Amino acid sequence: MSTRSDKTKPTVSKTACIVFTDGSVFYGKGFGAEGTTTGEICFNTSMTGYQEIITDPSYAGQIITFTFPHIGNTGITNEDNEHQNISAHGILVKWDPTEPSNWRSVKNLDSWLKQKRKIGIGHLDTRKLTRIIREKGAQNVTISFNKSGIFDIQDLKDKAQKFDGLLGKDLAKDVTCEKSYSWDLDVWSWGDQKLPPSPVNNKNVIAIDYGAKQNILRCLVSAGCNVTVMPADTKADEILKLNPDGLFLSNGPGDPEATGAYAVPMIRKILENSKIPIFGICLGHQILAIALGAKTLKMKYGHHGANHPVKDLETGKVEITSMNHGFTVDASTLPKNVIETHISLFDKTNCGIRMLNRPVFSVQHHPEASPGPQDSFYLFNKFVDLM
Repeated sequence: MSTRSDKTKPTVSKTACIVFTDGSVFYGKGFGAEGTTTGEICFNTSMTGYQEIITDPSYAGQIITFTFPHIGNTGITNEDNEHQNISAHGILVKWDPTEPSNWRSVKNLDSWLKQKRKIGIGHLDTRKLTRIIREKGAQNVTISFNKSGIFDIQDLKDKAQKFDGLLGKDLAKDVTCEKSYSWDLDVWSWGDQKLPPSPVNNKNVIAIDYGAKQNILRCLVSAGCNVTVMPADTKADEILKLNPDGLFLSNGPGDPEATGAYAVPMIRKILENSKIPIFGICLGHQILAIALGAKTLKMKYGHHGANHPVKDLETGKVEITSMNHGFTVDASTLPKNVIETHISLFDKTNCGIRMLNRPVFSVQHHPEASPGPQDSFYLFNKFVDLM
């Protein structure tokens, strides 16, 4: 690590760097696309699923540090994207991505990131980066990849200092769909192959897209839903006009209070004018909690990984879950008609709520992911049963 602020050229192999707001610098070896970008650095503890993580829209505005060293070893497959675009600003890894060893792979991580115009940096001490984040909290950084290995550190530091972070940012508007569409693929869709169909799909569900992961939509279809995906700023009247059997609120990036400026009035109007079940995940969970009267908080460094134990307070069951969030619902602010249903066993933060008098519930973790591997899939069936 260095704190030099002049134009400098380190060793020949060091073609990329990370610059913190305090001037601290980490040098590494770049891959993917050359360029410079700024964002909030976070770490993800998952041992698998890097492609799904990188394509999760919830990472908009963030730079991902992978704590597991083997990133790139399974290449890139067309079926594993959670979104067609990459919203994360870049990735940081321990080693150079290796050539893939996977019969499903269609390209390697380096060429894919280059195609998507995203920066990757390897040859980094990711353990030290993770310790910095754990000790100091979420940090704003600038990352730069330049094959010449020459960097203006002061300029990169200035860029990091000018980045105003995620607090107060509505990023759902940047990742949501532009117009409504129908989703009909289930979890067994894989290329041109199709396994036996799911149960009869007779529940019409509106899914509000705040940055929806595709596997959530697959899980809804597999549970028996006809899914219509609608943009984040959809009005309540547009939803009520379709007379759906249920409303789903998706995951997504940014500050829930900022997105709530337009999402909360919609949810409250649905609650006032309809008795349909509502199910929220991640950002959808946070926005629902705000609509019910609770408050949210920015976490020190958030939860990002596929090994998070969550306790269901109503059954006593512990689920191994996938998480990706930097904000949390303040359980102490929940109104009397809303109870806390799940908590993180890492730090006791809120991971689920439900209304006592209405078929309305939500969770902070991601039941569509497979860390357990299927510990939380029952939530989709619960949603359908309520309908």
